[in-house]
Amino acid sequence: MARRPGTPRLLRELNDRAALELLISEGPLTRAQIGERTGLSKVTASQLLARLEERGLVEVVGEQAGGRGPNAALYGVVPASAFVAGLEVGPSGVTAGIADITGAVVAEITVSLDGAEDPVAVVHSAVAKACRSAKVAASRLHAFVIGTPGVVDPRTGDVRFAFDLPAWHEGVLEGLRRDLRRPVVIENDVNLVAVAERAYGAAREAEDFALIWIDRGIGLAVMIGDRLHRGISGGAGEIGYLPVPGVPLPEGVTESLTYGQPALAGGFGSLVGADAVRELAVAHGFSDVSAIEAVRLAAADEERGGAFLDELATRLSYGVASVNIVLDPGLVVITGELGTAGGEGLAQRIERAVGRISPTRPQIVLGQVEGNPVLRGALHAALSQAREEVFSTTAD
Repeated sequence: MARRPGTPRLLRELNDRAALELLISEGPLTRAQIGERTGLSKVTASQLLARLEERGLVEVVGEQAGGRGPNAALYGVVPASAFVAGLEVGPSGVTAGIADITGAVVAEITVSLDGAEDPVAVVHSAVAKACRSAKVAASRLHAFVIGTPGVVDPRTGDVRFAFDLPAWHEGVLEGLRRDLRRPVVIENDVNLVAVAERAYGAAREAEDFALIWIDRGIGLAVMIGDRLHRGISGGAGEIGYLPVPGVPLPEGVTESLTYGQPALAGGFGSLVGADAVRELAVAHGFSDVSAIEAVRLAAADEERGGAFLDELATRLSYGVASVNIVLDPGLVVITGELGTAGGEGLAQRIERAVGRISPTRPQIVLGQVEGNPVLRGALHAALSQAREEVFSTTAD
């Protein structure tokens, strides 16, 4: 691997990048504070800030009162120096968000598909509407990250297979890049939830963890050494296919009665999906409510719902234990609307059930990301790309 020599230009670039990241993470700082936190001299810090001001990346945002002498200027990153877009694509609609370079979300909209099938047109429409809401020209967007269900080929970046997005196929990514005229990345939606939990939620202190998403579908994301593990073909995490006792092998497709969408027949997904959970709930006396509401009601009434939650936790433990036995991640995050409906009580039940059938007992926690976790993960990934581009090319 070729190494760049330690030229003055490279050193300026590294210093500029460090200062910008510091201002993003810690907020407005004085010149002296930037120097202290980066180890730069006052002269170097002053030169750095002058460069960044000239390029429109930082600005004076206030003053800090001190002791003797004039107040010190507070510097912050200019929010409008760059923008990014993140999107979550589902079978019924698209949610798009726009964030400025600081990570502040300036617009979030959802559009219905209304029978539209062309992925490029759907994404274009959602981005255009989000840009209008944010009053940001599409030309100012530096990166796009799109979260979709299904398998994303790590070699081509295209969606290879998704039950509920039949129109997404090989060639869509190239079409999006031509249409949007910007870098576009498609990522599995559950992987983006893991990115969000690592950045903002339950896995902030964990470089190794697994995440199980139980919502409209069943998915798994694995992060090892702070990197997503996608697998050679992008199929890592398709835990719905896991053969488990009590249900047929995953060999066909059925239709989810809960969501009216195609779903895998058999396997782990058919044991803990919404239809199966509702059947289990009815067997335990929770009738005429959805699977999610049944789990919430059970969690609120231990005497009535304890047995239901015990059986549900046992089912969920089959998937968690399989991941734990192979990877031993130490931490497993349970998330998704159905996954979190049982609260901490269900998480503790799963942890105990896994401990009974696994040689090690991982910590089981609920997801903590607020809002739409797929969208937050997409925006975080897009911001990482944009900052790499904007922050790494600042030195003359």
